[in-house]
Amino acid sequence: MTRLDLDFDIKREIHNSPIIREIDKSRQRELWRSIFIGVCLVAVVLFSAWQNFQLLSHGYEIVELEKQKATELELNRHLRLEIETLRSPGRIEKIAIQELDLITPGLSDAQILERVSPTPPPGRSVLAIRETGGLSGQQP
Repeated sequence: MTRLDLDFDIKREIHNSPIIREIDKSRQRELWRSIFIGVCLVAVVLFSAWQNFQLLSHGYEIVELEKQKATELELNRHLRLEIETLRSPGRIEKIAIQELDLITPGLSDAQILERVSPTPPPGRSVLAIRETGGLSGQQP
């Protein structure tokens, strides 16, 4: 049997631990430059995706707020209509007569009160200057 007939070959282990490899500075710089460019590209893509997500989120919020506004406007219209219905003089008179037992006043029950108009303010005031001779009582 020869070595070629065998399915495997016995390898002799070579001890390379005393061999020290030098670091290639230019290749190291290229590696760091590639990593930096890759990180920048990933940051740009993530920022763009975040902006797109925020845009979609704000779009959904706007649609929701428009629905709420339409609901509130409908409720406002309904409440204004109800206020006008409750303020109607016919309804107030009906409640006063039926529930509060009030009666409509006749012509003899009505009294007319005259309003007193306030007096107009006086014109410009005139100040009188009195000339005196001072403290000693002398007249000029």
